[in-house]
Amino acid sequence: QVQLVESGGGLVQAGGSLRLSCAASGRTFRWYDMGWFRQAPGKEREFVASINWRGVSTSYADSGKGRFTISRDNANSMVDLQMNSLKPEDTAVYYCAADPRAADPRAAKEYTYWGQGTQVTVSS
Repeated sequence: QVQLVESGGGLVQAGGSLRLSCAASGRTFRWYDMGWFRQAPGKEREFVASINWRGVSTSYADSGKGRFTISRDNANSMVDLQMNSLKPEDTAVYYCAADPRAADPRAAKEYTYWGQGTQVTVSS
């Protein structure tokens, strides 16, 4: 069992930066694949970024390539999402997700555990 708690969301102007953090409970965190997803009002939840359990394989949605960076600290059971050059279209609730082995890390259905989400609002 893994519990996830996101933090770091907020209101930022376009072009600004935010760093989202996801704190995980459980001693087995280091074995879990991790992902970030987001959901804007009226839209489906979409993939943002993922990192495998070893931290050596990452994947990004095209919308965030070159702007977002996912990282993990297994010693402290944390996974972060650094978001730079934010755009109004990045406005959404951002969710952290975990799974012992996400066969397709870009697919929300692959993840067993989810956080409650943190709101990111980018003003123009």
